[in-house]
Amino acid sequence: MGRRIMIVGNGAVAEGAGAIIDAADFVVRFNLSRNTARSGRRTDAVAVCNTGRPATEMLDGPEWRDSAPVRAACEIWSVRDPEKFASLRPQLAVSHPELDDFCDDRTEDFARFAAENGKRHRVIPALVHAAADAALAPHAPGAYVVPSSGLVTLFQVLTEPEFAGAEVVMAGFSHEGWDGHPFAAERRLVASLAAAGRIRLMDASSPSLFPPSLSPSQGA
Repeated sequence: MGRRIMIVGNGAVAEGAGAIIDAADFVVRFNLSRNTARSGRRTDAVAVCNTGRPATEMLDGPEWRDSAPVRAACEIWSVRDPEKFASLRPQLAVSHPELDDFCDDRTEDFARFAAENGKRHRVIPALVHAAADAALAPHAPGAYVVPSSGLVTLFQVLTEPEFAGAEVVMAGFSHEGWDGHPFAAERRLVASLAAAGRIRLMDASSPSLFPPSLSPSQGA
């Protein structure tokens, strides 16, 4: 068995899952990582929404900067490629005028924070975002703004040579939330990746890892 990479969303995890997550070789969490009390403490990377209001809330307040996951992490991953999101701004001004700050970029601020705190900073490239879009297409995503940070991060792990050969496990994902993300399609896509043996899923009701043939229909 090679390395195990855990991608831990901010949704529900089963009691006892924390020990399995902490035993992984590399753990990625997201933004404010609000479920760490139940989902273990190990954090190697924190993936962040580096544009718009989420970025501002994290960078301009003490909660994110001083949180245990951010202090523990050796890497900060900016999920949104700045050039990709700059290119989205004109079309969103027409289709979603209420998202006037959605593409406001804070990538350099996250990079500065990482450098000042001895952490590596990565920007997930636009090609990974495009791969997630392409993978969603067969799953009837309908109209959406962008894939979720969880899905883009999953595709980063699946396509990054550094993680080649690793077992990839998703936990803490309900595939629910903002309607600008195609969550129903993401659920179907994640289930199909599990069925194909590319990832494994941790059940939200028990700390078990589903093998591909027994993956739950709800995804992660």
